[in-house]
Amino acid sequence: MQTPNNHDDYELRDEYDLSEMRVAAKGRYAPHRRTGKNVVLLDSDVTEFFPTDESVNEALRLIIRASDIPFRHVKELKPA
Repeated sequence: MQTPNNHDDYELRDEYDLSEMRVAAKGRYAPHRRTGKNVVLLDSDVTEFFPTDESVNEALRLIIRASDIPFRHVKELKPA
């Protein structure tokens, strides 16, 4: 039977030979893979409306174009 793990004991067991272990590849969000890219993780409720990269980019471009529209200043009505 194994003894409970001691969280203060960080020694590697003798049966692990690090010379035979291969180095795991970094994930797709690793800094060297994000060079020149903006990686954004969307919440699940947002991905229902924007399931692809293209749909997100199209929506953002629409917002950018809409921000270039000049606004007319409308006089506020004075309370009666």
